Amino acid sequence: MKRQDYLSWDEYFMGIALLSAGRSKDNNTQVGACIVSDENKVLSVGYNGMPIGCNDDDMPWEREGETLNTKYPYVCHAELNAILNRITGSLKGARIYVSLFPCNECAKAIIQSGIKEVVYIEDKYAETDSVKASKMMFDLSGVKFRQYEKTGREISVNL
Repeated sequence: MKRQDYLSWDEYFMGIALLSAGRSKDNNTQVGACIVSDENKVLSVGYNGMPIGCNDDDMPWEREGETLNTKYPYVCHAELNAILNRITGSLKGARIYVSLFPCNECAKAIIQSGIKEVVYIEDKYAETDSVKASKMMFDLSGVKFRQYEKTGREISVNL
């Protein structure tokens, strides 16, 4: 008889997205993403961080102040990193698992890359114009989005 307490696909892929978020150096928001094929194969992962070659210690991480002294013009979001990090092949028809609903800029990249479904945990910026624009673009382009249904399962990894 086979085991009954194995991870569902959603638990598995969201777990990978959350584990990826742990790589972020951001003091306030850690976001992770995992892109999977329609055959449930991991295609890429990403997290919010500075562009390759930009030393994290030399970059600003502040949320407030003059624009160029904040993280906002520099940080590459988890979704975009996952799209850009793919090793090869198309993302057409793929799903992306993310810990935070995508902003409008990431939504454009998701749509353009051919990803067809977004599974997210939090939508804490739902009332912002950025997220409203994301949802409008997703609706118009046929990209489905759904909130991840938490199972309450805890996984402990001893590293």
